[in-house]
Amino acid sequence: MRVRLATSVLIILVFLAPLLIAQNATTTPRVEWKSASRLRLPGQVDSNSPAVWDRVRGQSLMFVMTSAGEPSMSVGFGLTSLSNTTPARVDPWPGGGVWMEAVLVDDGGTWYGYYHNETGNEACGTVPKAQPRIGAARSVDYGATWESLGIVLEAPPRSYDCQTNNKYFVGGVGDLSVQLDPESQDLYIFYSEYVRAAMFQGVGVARLAWADRDDPGGKVMVWNGRTWLPPSQSRFSETPRWIYPPALPVFRASEPWHDEDTLVEAFWGPSVHWNTFLEQYVMLLNHAKNEDFDQEGIYVSYSPRLDDPRLWTEPMKIFNGGSWYPQVMGLEIPGGSDKVAGQTARFFMSGVSNQLIQFTR
Repeated sequence: MRVRLATSVLIILVFLAPLLIAQNATTTPRVEWKSASRLRLPGQVDSNSPAVWDRVRGQSLMFVMTSAGEPSMSVGFGLTSLSNTTPARVDPWPGGGVWMEAVLVDDGGTWYGYYHNETGNEACGTVPKAQPRIGAARSVDYGATWESLGIVLEAPPRSYDCQTNNKYFVGGVGDLSVQLDPESQDLYIFYSEYVRAAMFQGVGVARLAWADRDDPGGKVMVWNGRTWLPPSQSRFSETPRWIYPPALPVFRASEPWHDEDTLVEAFWGPSVHWNTFLEQYVMLLNHAKNEDFDQEGIYVSYSPRLDDPRLWTEPMKIFNGGSWYPQVMGLEIPGGSDKVAGQTARFFMSGVSNQLIQFTR
């Protein structure tokens, strides 16, 4: 009797499986577009542009940071009332250019920023290309001045390629966004990898315990496909230096950055937000088609959680061509930002929005 029952259940499951798969496929979110009046963020935009809400003298205000080698700040009552920008000072300056790409505010009102930093690569001599890295900073005056907390993530030593056809980079990591988990336990860093080895080129994920946000040096761990790997400390440096392993990309480049041709198929520049309508995390991605970073299209991926990078769905194309740094800005006042949005949000590329993006189930 038990054998017959088990056989019957198996037969039912076999017949139901295609229906269950089809039903699951229909639950994949979709993107729709609506035209909107043109809206431009103040200042020069050459990176993700973080936005936060904070209270000043009892009033909720929106702050937006834009960067083009130096960060700047604008403030207003929402996206349509932002002021002109004022420079944001980082001290000590880490050298080279700084692009402040992610900002969070903790419960005590302190701001924490995470930036893309480009400096020259001495090992490549006069090659005018950078090897970016990721740093952290802290502000207690609404982002006007930042105390540098040091570099928190960089590519492994000698992982650059001085002969690369890449227009900007010989290696390195950068072009990032961040998300704090709902329990405020861990900060997740989504970033681009440009290291020499093709298997490590693409979009990587790293994790920092939020409790370590004031002393993050040597505390960031990277995802290797199965677990989180900590850095090691160099034994050959007179000053303490952390050696970070490369992350196994969540989305690996199918045509690498550093080879003999100029063709590229690589995702980079992730922008991640929590979508309150979908109740999922949403990642927008650039997709480069050559070593000049020309855009093939913009893609989207979804995940229910942050702690397991394997949950991110295969990227789906939502926009042909386009320009760098696609991101959403939530419309909710207060609360909507580059990190939190609802069903309908502003869609920006290079700091300019001509469309609304709408997510449907």
